[in-house]
Amino acid sequence: MKSLTESAELFAEAKQFIPGGVNSPVRSFRSVGGNPPFIAKGAGSKLYDIDGNEYIDYVLSYGPLLLGHAHPVVTEAVQAAAARGTSFGAPTGAEVTLAKLVCELVPSMDMVRMVNSGTEATMSAIRLARAYTGRDCIVKFIGCYHGHSDALLVHAGSGATTFGVPDSPGVTKGTAETTLSVPFNDLPALEKVFAEKGKDIAAIIMEPTPGNMGLVLPKDGYLQAIRELTQKYGSLLIIDEVMSGFRSAQGGSQSLYNIEPDITCLGKVIGGGLPVAAYGGKREIMNKVSPVGPMYQAGTLSGNPLAMAAGIAALTYMKENNVCATLTKRNAELTDALKEAANTAGVPVQVPRLGSMFTVFFSEKEVNNYDDATACDLDAFRIYFHSMLEQGIYLPPSQFETNFISLAHSEEDFAKTVEAAKVAFRKVAESK
Repeated sequence: MKSLTESAELFAEAKQFIPGGVNSPVRSFRSVGGNPPFIAKGAGSKLYDIDGNEYIDYVLSYGPLLLGHAHPVVTEAVQAAAARGTSFGAPTGAEVTLAKLVCELVPSMDMVRMVNSGTEATMSAIRLARAYTGRDCIVKFIGCYHGHSDALLVHAGSGATTFGVPDSPGVTKGTAETTLSVPFNDLPALEKVFAEKGKDIAAIIMEPTPGNMGLVLPKDGYLQAIRELTQKYGSLLIIDEVMSGFRSAQGGSQSLYNIEPDITCLGKVIGGGLPVAAYGGKREIMNKVSPVGPMYQAGTLSGNPLAMAAGIAALTYMKENNVCATLTKRNAELTDALKEAANTAGVPVQVPRLGSMFTVFFSEKEVNNYDDATACDLDAFRIYFHSMLEQGIYLPPSQFETNFISLAHSEEDFAKTVEAAKVAFRKVAESK
């Protein structure tokens, strides 16, 4: 690997004009140390930095690039759309086409509203749930990230059933007090919250298969119990599939676990790499959204032509080529090989996988929630991360992020990744 001299120089300059030198915190490498490489281009499964290094990419823009970087079906669609104009502030046929395609692929969604980011989608979904139910409180799960809107930057109070407190300066106490946080995979804690506050709870918002504390899978029957609980108390169920939508399966995690939410939030893959997200659900609920209903939400660039073109191209290709099923099979082969490499080196790991997503947790026990994730060996992860990076494998720079594979990843890519992991795991073992 070549020295990151140019990247370091550009990072230093960036810090003069951008907070921390980055436009999203995890990119700063703060949790693993060192300076991030600055990327010049991507092609297929590879990234290329400004210092001339090539990497096999398992970040894939944190999920959107199901087909890999600069897939021609997406880039050609965007180029054609750009030639016709980049934004109109008026309806286009492409918006209708993508909305119909999303509703077809996720049958729980009768109607959908396009927005520009996952944060917009979850923020709007919560407002809609409150408007529909006439209630104020929201339940979320500790360690699940739903964007940076005020109501969702909240952690638990002194007990599982207490009202939340702000998790970031700038979030008001009043905003946080209407958000209740409970541990994931802990049904008794959730039942207690509903027993005490059920009549005030507008909705539960959840990642059915959380990916923002690393990939964590639900216990058997857990999601079904949540659905039953919301129905019992007249609360809505908002499923955040911004990450898992079309990553876990073609119909999202809700299709895998046979859960029908009231509202679904999507993003990432539905934009094919461009800024697109959406929220949608049952027609009766969506008819509360302006201009049909009283719940106001708007966006000048929502449904912009470039994003719609990319989304239509990516989802159509995915659907016609059975991409999700193909990647699920290939992901199993890769993660099995990574677990074997760790076991051979004598390094205890957990490697949960789902569709085209996986995480390598440095832990002796199964990771079921945020506390389990934060108890992992973070020093071991740092050693593993930097060893992989030096060998040309680009991973998310945090133990609490999820890895992704794409249709562009080859058998050769996977073989090189596993060989690099053997070296990295040996370094972890030698550090102990």
